Amino acid sequence: MRTLRAPEATRSNALHAGAWWLWALGLATAASRTTNPLLLGLIVAVAGYVVAARRTDAPWARSYGAFVKLALFVVAVRTLFTLVLGSAIPGTTTLLTLPELPLPEWAQGVRIGGRVTVEELVFSLYEGAKLAALLICVGAANALANPARLLKSLPGALYEAGVAVVVAMTFAPNLVADVTRLRTARRLRGRTTGGVRAVLQIGLPVLEGALERSIAVAASMDARGYGRTARVPEGVRRTTNVLTLGGLLGVCAGTYGLLAAQGAGYGLPLLCVGLAAAVAGLRLGGRRAARSRYRPDRWGVRAWLVAGSGVAVAAAMIAANGSAHEALHPGVVPLVAPELPLWPAAAVLVGLAPAWLAPVPEERS
Repeated sequence: MRTLRAPEATRSNALHAGAWWLWALGLATAASRTTNPLLLGLIVAVAGYVVAARRTDAPWARSYGAFVKLALFVVAVRTLFTLVLGSAIPGTTTLLTLPELPLPEWAQGVRIGGRVTVEELVFSLYEGAKLAALLICVGAANALANPARLLKSLPGALYEAGVAVVVAMTFAPNLVADVTRLRTARRLRGRTTGGVRAVLQIGLPVLEGALERSIAVAASMDARGYGRTARVPEGVRRTTNVLTLGGLLGVCAGTYGLLAAQGAGYGLPLLCVGLAAAVAGLRLGGRRAARSRYRPDRWGVRAWLVAGSGVAVAAAMIAANGSAHEALHPGVVPLVAPELPLWPAAAVLVGLAPAWLAPVPEERS
C-alpha cells in the first residue's frame, strides 16, 4: 500500500500549475451548468477538501479563505438586490411586503420595495450560490497553483501577457497576507483590529507594501530583459498574426457550435482546426521572445490525471444537462425541493482525485 501513496512534493516532482488550473476550471464549468444547491454544495466541498489536503504555507495558498468570504458576500448582495429591487420571477407565496418607492412612468418594469415572494428569493439564492461556487473554484486554483511556475509554462508568444496576468493574480494573495500580518501585529500590541479607524490605520501600511513590491517587480523585470524581442522576418510575423487570430476565431465559432442546439455537426471540426492554427501561431510567435527556461516544469502522469479529473467532472455535468435537466435546475415556480441526482453527484466526486494523486506538501508528509 505504501507504493500507492503520493510521493512527497519536491521541486522536481511538483505538480504542474496548469494541471491545477484545468482541474479548477473543470469544477467551475460543472458549477456553471447547474443551480441545484445540493450539487453546488458538493462541488464546493470537493474543492475545499482538495485545498485542505494539498495546499502549502505559501502566501498565495492563504487566499482561499478570502475567496470563500467573497463568495458569501456575493450571495448576500444577490439576495439583498432581490429584496430591494425585486425579480422577474413570478411568485404566489408572499414572504414580506416592503414599503414601495413610487417611480415615474418611464421607469416601468423597475420597482424599489414592494412584495417579496418566496419563489423569487429562492431563485436569487440559487443564482448567487452558482456565482459563489465559481469564485470558490477559482480561489482553489489560486491556493494550489504557484503563479511563478505557471508563468514559466506559458508559450513564448504569451510571455509578456502572462507576466501581466500573473502579477495581477498575485495581488490578492499578497494583499491578504499583508492584512493578516498587520492585524496580528496590532493584536500583539493590544490594539483593536475592527472598526473604521483600525481599517484606516491598516490600509496605509498595506498600500505602502504594495508600492514597494511594485517597484521591486519592475526592477527585477527590467534586469531580466522583459520586453526585449528578437528580430523576426516580416513574413513570419504576418503569418503568426493570421494563424493566431484565425485560430482563436475558429475556437470561438467551434465552441459556439458545440453549445448551440444545431451546431454539433460543424462545431467539433471547426474547434479542432482553430486549435491547430492557434497552436501553430503561438509556436511561430515564440521566436520573438528572446528568453530561455531554467528547469522547466514537467507535465507527467499525475498532472494528466489531475487535469483529467476536472475535465471529467465538467463533461459529465454537460452530459447531465441533456438527460437530467430538471434535477440540475430545480424549479421555483412552482417551488419544489431540490433532489440530489445520483450519477451527476458521483461524477462530481471524481474531482477528489487530486487529494490522493498530487504530491504531498513537505509539512503534511
